[in-house]
Amino acid sequence: MKPAKQLLLNAFNMNCVGHIHHGMWTHPQDRSTEFNDLDYWLDLAKTLERGLFDGLFIADIIGVYDVYQQGIALTASESIQLPVNDPLMLVSAMASVTQHLGFGLTANLSYEAPYPFARRLSTLDHLTKGRVGWNIVTGYLDSAARAMGQTELVSHDRRYDQADEFLEVCYRLWEGSWEEDAVINDKACRRYADASKIHPVRHQGEFYQLEGYHLSQPSPQRTPLLFQAGSSGRGTRFAANHAECTFVNGRTPQAMRIQSDKLRRAAQDAGRQPDDLKIFMGISVIVAPTESEAQEKYREYLRYASPEAGVAHFSSSIGIDLAQFGLDEPIRSGPTRAIESVSKAFEGWTRRQLLEQHALGGRYALIVGNPSQVAEALINWLDEGGIDGFNLTRIVNPQSYIDFIDLVVPELQLRGRYKTGYQPGTFRKKLFGDNRLPDRHPAARDRITSGDPR
Repeated sequence: MKPAKQLLLNAFNMNCVGHIHHGMWTHPQDRSTEFNDLDYWLDLAKTLERGLFDGLFIADIIGVYDVYQQGIALTASESIQLPVNDPLMLVSAMASVTQHLGFGLTANLSYEAPYPFARRLSTLDHLTKGRVGWNIVTGYLDSAARAMGQTELVSHDRRYDQADEFLEVCYRLWEGSWEEDAVINDKACRRYADASKIHPVRHQGEFYQLEGYHLSQPSPQRTPLLFQAGSSGRGTRFAANHAECTFVNGRTPQAMRIQSDKLRRAAQDAGRQPDDLKIFMGISVIVAPTESEAQEKYREYLRYASPEAGVAHFSSSIGIDLAQFGLDEPIRSGPTRAIESVSKAFEGWTRRQLLEQHALGGRYALIVGNPSQVAEALINWLDEGGIDGFNLTRIVNPQSYIDFIDLVVPELQLRGRYKTGYQPGTFRKKLFGDNRLPDRHPAARDRITSGDPR
């Protein structure tokens, strides 16, 4: 009999005060306002490794949420992802106090140049011994486009066209510039590398032009583990071609199953295997030793949360000022350059419904209960939803993670649904069994043409 699938788990966080559950930064136990302090991140990394988390998934945003009430008044007062610091700057320090924890780093390629960006991720992959993943995003805020000197955000599908080419350039740098045995490191012969095995990358495309050698020698993974979040039609095609880990959301396990089956079919259509994708769902958990204590904790948290701040965040996600609608007036979305799949999913909702949905400051699926109830709910999402794991949000930070580790992890382990120790190797090897991308991935085309013996 095939053993039951063990769930994968990332902590979902951001280098800012208010991330998903807006308003919770005001809770007495919450440490989110310490985000500028490195010790805060070191403590978090050590805590997550104690809980055998696969990774710390760090979200990021370029631009500000200025759609709601056509300004940043609420964004500033509730710290709705403002201020927000660079996630990549945290990784070296956190890697130095951990041995296994992976780091999924969000970076918006729309405002990056592939040549220096590829070096930054290769550098981090070296320094972490292969524990780096890249969450590929294209952005959705007009405020970011204006800040970067553009008149408006590039259209949704066009951003993905650019992303395809950005990935093509990065693959050629990571996989096709340095052959596997290019580095000799022979002090006696005064030869560090063999120039005949280091190849220039030449690319003349619609969005990028490049001629140069990758500045980093091959890192443990070469290409970092590839994350992607996006479930629109174009986003699904992009994930099918490139992603190894996808981040999706669903309101029920049945709805999630439809999404996960769609993604796996798309991967097959792109010449890959269904299990080439690990599908993660965003989840929020409130757990306590007893169900009554968990419900009491939930009621306490509601007193600190800001539903309006959650709706303000949502306004920018769909590119519509929701403050213009009456409480019970159906929301009309229309064309948008923001998050297309989210906008379509909430067509016809009212602001009152959104405020109720954002009672805890965010709209992620929520599980409240004792350890056994939470474990069973997670297993149900895993099995019925056809997913592989979860991105666990912080409600009260870091207490939400500590509660999960101390109470839920042992329950999952008792059921054989969560690991009892880490496997050695890189982020990719822990999840897929190999340090490098498989030959059927598009990146492999560049590895093969470079003469790499794999």
